[in-house]
Amino acid sequence: MPPVMEMILPAMASSLAAWLDYLEQLHPVGIDMGLERVANVARRMQLLERPIAPRVVTVAGTNGKGSTLAVMAAVAAAHGSRVGTYTSPHLVRYNERVTLLGHEISDTQLVAGFEQVEAARCRSPEISLTYFEAGTLCALWCLAQARLDIVFLEIGLGGRLDAVNIIDADVAIVTTIALDHASFLGTDLAQIGREKAGVFRADRPAVLGSKCLPDSVADTARKLGAPLYSLGDSFERCPVEGGLWRWQGRRADGLPLTLDRLPDPGLPLDNAATALQALALAGCDLAVEATRQALADVELSGRMQWIGQWCLDVGHNPHAAAYLAKRLGTRPNARLWCVIGMLDDKDVEGVVAHLVPVVTDWVCVGLSGPRGRSAQSLAAEIERQGGVVHGCAATPTLGAESLKDKLMPEDRVLATGSFFTVGELLATDLPQATCATRRE
Repeated sequence: MPPVMEMILPAMASSLAAWLDYLEQLHPVGIDMGLERVANVARRMQLLERPIAPRVVTVAGTNGKGSTLAVMAAVAAAHGSRVGTYTSPHLVRYNERVTLLGHEISDTQLVAGFEQVEAARCRSPEISLTYFEAGTLCALWCLAQARLDIVFLEIGLGGRLDAVNIIDADVAIVTTIALDHASFLGTDLAQIGREKAGVFRADRPAVLGSKCLPDSVADTARKLGAPLYSLGDSFERCPVEGGLWRWQGRRADGLPLTLDRLPDPGLPLDNAATALQALALAGCDLAVEATRQALADVELSGRMQWIGQWCLDVGHNPHAAAYLAKRLGTRPNARLWCVIGMLDDKDVEGVVAHLVPVVTDWVCVGLSGPRGRSAQSLAAEIERQGGVVHGCAATPTLGAESLKDKLMPEDRVLATGSFFTVGELLATDLPQATCATRRE
């Protein structure tokens, strides 16, 4: 055991926070794409000898992964399945990344998992892991111990070389393809599509959750011999009266299946339709009443999440910003404020371009860390595109506090731009308008 481990192991044994701090220092870089190191440690942990659950569904894509996974988890649980999930990143607590039977995993369970990962990686020869790789192996080990019926795994970055992709899923999904993480994935949408489609497996269903995917996604599935199920072809969602919708898709045996008069889950319906198709292919015998109840109750933190006048959404690329602009729109005689904080490697110009037509008033906030973008640089881009910036704040919390005496009852506030922005604000008492509020 290396000397550094001898010094910190006693503190780590009972503290999740100490483990996470330690894991952040394990590897020389934060993101190191590739499967060889993480797969070798997984073999030492015997995670690849047998499936971690009888059914596993993997979700890749640029946007829509979280909402697709949330719908699958809710609907599967409503049908009586024992469900586990792994997602990233978290908003407030690391424990959010793993759920077992609908509940966040405990510190004790995570610590036990990290102990298993550390014991495996430190065997000779020692293998270095990134924070995300260690967390993924911990999550997979915890899920495998829980005796679940079905597990849903969210790809963190890319697809083919993402640590989650060491698992051979029974059904794999690609939701959308757009520009994001350009420093790792590039700006060629066809190549990004091929990387995302790297989660597909031969002879196992591949579900395409958008009508606007590059051809490279379907081409990859065909070359692998993965049965292809595409939105608008194999399955569809159709509006019906009263704000309800109908899903039409295929069962695992190929027979058609229709679920009628479904409620709007408050999440993108393309993602909900994709979730239902993936569940059907995973062998879930979908019943209309259980599906209706699950869609009515599904919740997802940080995605079009309303807290009073505030809408919190982690959207951080132009594709996500376009969706927000469409959903929020404009209302006569009412302001739409935007509290925005972004990372420096994101397409700020593209995000602002989609939001400027609907946002009336802006507050820019800074994010800490080496990738954090300053509030002042955000403000400069917004003003260049004609937006009205009311102020800059060093943190999202201070930005929210600046609106304390400015909101009118008819106003709305969009908080967006990053998981870090929304995560901090979820832990904050957000100001709301009072009758005494006066317009500036």
